Amino acid sequence: MCGIIGIIAKGRAIDSIYPGLIALQHRGQDSAGAVTYEQTFHLKKGQGLVTTVFNPKNITRLNGNIGIGHVRYPTIGPGGVEDAQPFVLTVPYGIALAHNGNLVNYFKLKKEIIEKNLRYLNSNCDAEVILNILSIELSKQDLSRFNPDILFDALKGVYEKLIGSFAVVCIVAGKGLLVFRDKNGIKPLVYAQNNGEYAFASESVALDMLGFSDFKDVKPGEAIFIDENKKLFSKQIYEGKKATCIFEYVYFARPDSVIDGIGVYEARLRLGEELGKECLKFNIKPDVVVPVPDTARGSAQMVAEVLRVKHREGLIKNRYIHRTFIMPTQEKRIEAVRMKLNVIRSEIKNKKVLLIDDSIVRGNTSKEIIGLIRSAGAKEVYYGVYSPPLKYPCVYGIDMQTRGEFIARNKSIEEIKESIGADILIYQTVEGLINGVGIGDRGFCTACFTGNYPTELNDEFMEEIETDRIKIKRA
Repeated sequence: MCGIIGIIAKGRAIDSIYPGLIALQHRGQDSAGAVTYEQTFHLKKGQGLVTTVFNPKNITRLNGNIGIGHVRYPTIGPGGVEDAQPFVLTVPYGIALAHNGNLVNYFKLKKEIIEKNLRYLNSNCDAEVILNILSIELSKQDLSRFNPDILFDALKGVYEKLIGSFAVVCIVAGKGLLVFRDKNGIKPLVYAQNNGEYAFASESVALDMLGFSDFKDVKPGEAIFIDENKKLFSKQIYEGKKATCIFEYVYFARPDSVIDGIGVYEARLRLGEELGKECLKFNIKPDVVVPVPDTARGSAQMVAEVLRVKHREGLIKNRYIHRTFIMPTQEKRIEAVRMKLNVIRSEIKNKKVLLIDDSIVRGNTSKEIIGLIRSAGAKEVYYGVYSPPLKYPCVYGIDMQTRGEFIARNKSIEEIKESIGADILIYQTVEGLINGVGIGDRGFCTACFTGNYPTELNDEFMEEIETDRIKIKRA
């Protein structure tokens, strides 16, 4: 899971890309980068947060009214600087590319590119594979007379090769800005137009803060090209069944974003209402409902309303600690939890506390949080989760790619409750998840909860993916 942005502006594109990337920082903290175009590509990328990678000096040299940017959360590769995006190729035309998602057949495609096309790949990032495949397919076209159909025809070959999720922004040197989204629309991609300027991003919040409105979503399987005269061309490259990642609404996206027409905050309110109904079945009588900040705030409020009990902030977050879920190791996650959260004892002591969280993956973070609440003198600690048990690997860009990472894979809810130290553990149902997010709409990828993958994956392929991921993580 990463964050991308693409801009065609009246002035300098980087002046919008930089604040846009800051708005998307929650989607990736490992590295950041941007490339602009003015007669030549101007590239800056590196490890760290946006404010670390960019400074006034390097921003000054990123000239041009067209540009793309990226923040990275590594799902393939060890996450070194060589994996930072965007990537640039000089032929044909010159292409710069960044993407959000994960190619299921990455290792196979990388091997084919190296062996059949005699190309050298310098990273373990699937964006470099997408860029090279696009370059190869474009080279098959008649490049003597450029037009958007050349790009769209090349993308047909690209879509036939790629399996998985991808939302892509790329610059074609001297031609314009090209964006495209996988046939299932697993990863979000929104755009807007304002006074002759166009902007694309992973979440609407990045465009909102730049003054854009009237957002539209790039459709699953759709490609859009905007030429240097700011004329928009679009084409449906591939037909597929919509399957937006439902975990965007559960955890990843900012609450002030709108993805595929659904407000994230409103979805979390509905998820809380659905979870509240489940809590009623347990006949619990908590004294207070407390969210695990920040994601669970809206849901906790609705749970409290359904149960007719107080909703309070019992855990305070240190704003200078990054999101723990997307940290690279479990040791760092646990250490960060201890530094990130502190208890308001007056809201906890001698009370029955119902904690509300977005999900439980490995269980270690939940155990640490429950320990904090108990140490503050809670009488009892209940744990409510507004998503169902996570059981299946995500192969589309969330770093839950091996079966051993899920506490719910081989444990019952009662065993999970004992493991994390809760007095009662209450999960959302799958039906409640879908009703809460989509109000009955079934156009979501729920694979990590249900094992129903929107792309074709057999058991042998899944085992190969898991083996390859483990190998490269240890490299």
